[in-house]
Amino acid sequence: MRHLLPTLVFGLLCSTAHAFQLGSSEVKAGGTLSRAQEFNSFGCSGGNTSPALSWSDVPAGTRSFALTVYDPDAPTGSGWWHWLVFNLPAATRSLPTGAGSADGQHLPAGSVQSKTDYGQPGFGGACPPLGDKPHRYVFTVHALKVDKLDLPADAMPALVGYMLNANSLGKASFTAYYGRH
Repeated sequence: MRHLLPTLVFGLLCSTAHAFQLGSSEVKAGGTLSRAQEFNSFGCSGGNTSPALSWSDVPAGTRSFALTVYDPDAPTGSGWWHWLVFNLPAATRSLPTGAGSADGQHLPAGSVQSKTDYGQPGFGGACPPLGDKPHRYVFTVHALKVDKLDLPADAMPALVGYMLNANSLGKASFTAYYGRH
């Protein structure tokens, strides 16, 4: 029995460890985006404002973060990138409402927003085609093993995604929905 005690204690410690988590006080996992997160162009007239986001229980060794918002249901054959921001410092645990403005003024120093599939930097809100079933919007924070990604601000989403996967220590996501009738 004495030999089992360390194993049991280790198992209990591991089972109570928390997983890397991403959340929002404005957008609930499995919920619906609001008009505030709808794009303001392409036939949409929303606020085009990124929601407040926060994350916790980050992987050990995290040296920076990146955040992405992706719609896998866009009728493009390859989905649609709505936001890509990288080089968020390791101490960052949240972004305020509106952090995705094109000027990046509410992002930590050194952060980079690359182009979305709208062709511009910053948060590009939801704008699914009229009548489509609600699309999924996957918000993901990536914990990275490097201090920064050496990419230009106009890096294409596929290149950013490649570098995120190549330098990943872990990621946390939630999905919200949005449709227009």
